[in-house]
Amino acid sequence: MTAATPLAPSIPGSEEPPERATGLFHPRARALVVRDLINRSRRRLEDLPDDRLEAHLEDALWNERNRMRRSRDEDEAREQLDLLATALVQGSRSDRIEAGLRLVSSWADEIHGRFSPRVYRMATRALPRMLSALLSQRPDRLSDWDLSPTARLQVRGDLDTLRILAREATLILCPTHVSNLDSPLIGLALYLAGLPPFIYGAGLNLFDNPVVGWWMHRLGAYTVDRTKKAQLYKDVLKDYSIRALTTRHHSLFFPGGTRCRSGELETHLKKGLLGTGIVAWQEMLTAGRPDAEVYVVPLTLSFTLTLEANTLIEDHLAEAGKQRYIITDDEFAQPRRLASFARRVLDLDSSVIAHFGAPLDVLGRPVSPDVGERRAEALERRRYVCDRDGEVQWDEQRDRVYTDRLGEALVDAFPRYAAVLSTHATAYAAWSCLADNVGSSDPFRLVRVPTGRRRLRREQLLQRLASTLERVHDGVRRGRWGEALPKDAGRTLQTALDHFERYHRSRVLARRGSDLVIEDPRLCLYYRNRLTFLDRPERSQPLGGAS
Repeated sequence: MTAATPLAPSIPGSEEPPERATGLFHPRARALVVRDLINRSRRRLEDLPDDRLEAHLEDALWNERNRMRRSRDEDEAREQLDLLATALVQGSRSDRIEAGLRLVSSWADEIHGRFSPRVYRMATRALPRMLSALLSQRPDRLSDWDLSPTARLQVRGDLDTLRILAREATLILCPTHVSNLDSPLIGLALYLAGLPPFIYGAGLNLFDNPVVGWWMHRLGAYTVDRTKKAQLYKDVLKDYSIRALTTRHHSLFFPGGTRCRSGELETHLKKGLLGTGIVAWQEMLTAGRPDAEVYVVPLTLSFTLTLEANTLIEDHLAEAGKQRYIITDDEFAQPRRLASFARRVLDLDSSVIAHFGAPLDVLGRPVSPDVGERRAEALERRRYVCDRDGEVQWDEQRDRVYTDRLGEALVDAFPRYAAVLSTHATAYAAWSCLADNVGSSDPFRLVRVPTGRRRLRREQLLQRLASTLERVHDGVRRGRWGEALPKDAGRTLQTALDHFERYHRSRVLARRGSDLVIEDPRLCLYYRNRLTFLDRPERSQPLGGAS
């Protein structure tokens, strides 16, 4: 790993480095950002021996040509690939590096967002009011719009501490990923929590709509093209994240990578971008920055109902997630379905709960809310990456171990800040009853059970639901997770039935005389999976300590 990139010379008339004076997204900084990403890639490529350099560029060429067979015409990109192919066959080492850097330059320009402080200020005045009105279902009473956290969007956590940390350090927000509605709802949650804006990577397919894309860019989104599989492209994404963090831009990563198809809380994280936190921290230490600390904040989102549940669980059951990493034709892409979901669902009490967790450092260890202890922790933490003289010692293998521990700490934290809702608990109990009645726990068998065998006696379901609620409340008392539930099993069932009737065409659970029937076992599995953490053993000690 190379040392931190020296700060570029100041803009005429400014005493600060340009990225600090103008911000990452100022028009005058754009060329500097792209140049910095090219320089980082250049150093990386120049450090490679000839055989590894050739393999690295061949990987980029092969992956890009495969991608372009499935994409629309991109004449400039095809020309760049032709130049790279020629350089690999008959060019010098320098020619190969320059050909690879042409790809890097185009990718850097594509990735870079166009955040607009003016648009953001306008959005924070208008969009929260609009979304709050949507969540409260009172569009006809403009004078009564309330920007405080409503019963529809509850914001939980130690927000006072997070506001302090946002001023003294750089934050990485790591949410669970449930729906494509996550981003705007997280934006509203940040606003309601009194936290500053965060930049985030969004799938390139979400920018296809020119209106949505324009707004997303200017509200802090940068583009991530998940169809680009080349390691060279992934390195540019990581470099962009490092650049953003070292210029004090709070960042949001979905560590699960994409929406969780099964409905579970994420247990397997993609640590590529997550690992940029420890690199950015070390670069700022190397530069002698007093504001070098980078803290990671888990955020668990709990939805009563999920807009894309049908598509997501079908994708999970088909085991197509690896092949169809991006779903482009789900419910979120259909304006009428989105509007219908908003009208029918977002007026439910506690329909969304955003719980900001206790912050972690980049080694995966808890950060103290006390300022004095936090300063002592910062000094102590440096010894894990610095020598006796306080100089940073770069070690990629060591950093991967620390990032793995951070990932484990996040996985451990997500259930702690989850809120068990009536739809989750009822689906969990109903699925358990179905498994007992069929005599199998195999989900692939249970989703194919004919309708006649999916009928549940009300007394059986209530008994199982009461048992489930006992486990939930016991975990709440021990701080293992949260809840937003009615008082007893009967009210929980009634609330869940009402909620399930709100949106999905085929209901998870419906009344049939004095009994109930699981109308759509796939949806039942989706909402049941939210509570798989109930079955995990409790850890005796928190994860993430560095040693």
